[in-house]
Amino acid sequence: MSQFHVAVIGAGPAGLYAAKTLSEHGVAVSLFNRDIKPGGLAEYGIYHDKFKMKEGLRKQFRSLLHDCGITYYGNVLIGAHADLTLDDLRGLGFDAILVAAGAQGTKSLGLPGEDLAGVYHAKDLVYHYNLLPPYSQQDIRVGRHAVIVGVGNVMMDIAHWLIREKGIETVTAIARRGPAEVKFDKAEMKIVGANLDEVALDAELARCRPIMEAIEQSIDDARAEIVAGVPGALPPVSASRFLLQFLASPTALVGADGAVTGVEVEDTTLVKSGNDVKARGRGTKRVIPADTVVFAIGDQVDTDFGLPVKSYAFVKNPNPSFPIEGHSYEAFDPERNAPITGVFVAGWSREASTGLVGVARKDGTDGALAVLAYLKTVAAPAVESVSAALHARLSRLSKPVVEKEDWHALEAVEAEVARERGLTFFKYATNEEMLDAIARRAGQPA
Repeated sequence: MSQFHVAVIGAGPAGLYAAKTLSEHGVAVSLFNRDIKPGGLAEYGIYHDKFKMKEGLRKQFRSLLHDCGITYYGNVLIGAHADLTLDDLRGLGFDAILVAAGAQGTKSLGLPGEDLAGVYHAKDLVYHYNLLPPYSQQDIRVGRHAVIVGVGNVMMDIAHWLIREKGIETVTAIARRGPAEVKFDKAEMKIVGANLDEVALDAELARCRPIMEAIEQSIDDARAEIVAGVPGALPPVSASRFLLQFLASPTALVGADGAVTGVEVEDTTLVKSGNDVKARGRGTKRVIPADTVVFAIGDQVDTDFGLPVKSYAFVKNPNPSFPIEGHSYEAFDPERNAPITGVFVAGWSREASTGLVGVARKDGTDGALAVLAYLKTVAAPAVESVSAALHARLSRLSKPVVEKEDWHALEAVEAEVARERGLTFFKYATNEEMLDAIARRAGQPA
């Protein structure tokens, strides 16, 4: 009996749970992943030494991929100029395509000097220390004084790495808004709280007090929120000073001899706009010295993927035919003012940089429900068997395609290396090493 066949692009939490939901409803799923390993940000975004959390997620993913209705294709890039395009997938006969490839691009403020040496996006560092190729092979050079633009949990992960692993002299997080608008969790401050310079923090809060009080914000409440994690903080392992500066909007990066030496900021004030608080420039500028600058301001989808992009995410149908809880999961072409039939988006591909694993899991599931609603309107599967045509197409690629058994073999080899070296966990840092390990496990010549 023929059945519908759906391509799911991306094997992070959103893609994995979308695949699970589709398979549970009798749909054959081909799951494509850019990386060799599944997991996405659950594997390569969570701080690298959170071993218990990561292993718990891996167990979930192993269980999901055990489903015989899901065929895994790792080391396969989908995009406008990649191994396969969206048109290729349509041509192979898939009845629908669900894009859950995350937000692979990076936001940019477009500031002068962003190309200076020593300037990074948070993703560069997070992927580097989590050993995601090719970021794992980048030459990341960190100086003694870092400025991080942003005050969310990603900023805290970068601060964690710079303070507890690199032990640099100062880490300064800056925000264009005020102390009441910090976005990091109390638990994150527990990791670096012992290095927080509270004397400098109080001086900074005193500077912000008149501006906050003018819009009826409590400086005391803001301070309590910021330092809530400090009493239970881990013992320090470095003498790094952790600083916070508010009401500072980056306007340029300054440098010498091709390397960054500081961040030029414009001082801001706070104004109320309805229930929101916004920053407004005051016209005065100053430079914060830095030999390393990291932008932790969120991500955007890949603009070269092959779908229209707006506001850092793929464009969704503003009047969806298959809404789930009021949200649209349907890809949309604003130039034609029409949905892109049979193509759906979920997870960070739908709304970039929103939530972590639990949010991505639900969004992937809901995206799959939207696909299922669409399939009910399709008269019959487009092609009796997509698999044969797909395998023929993949066999022409000039690189290995990683399947479920390959991934299991890789995990087994890495577990053996960890035991031999007395490590809690081990993983290879390059695709070449991973593919070599898979080949050796299978008894094939490397």
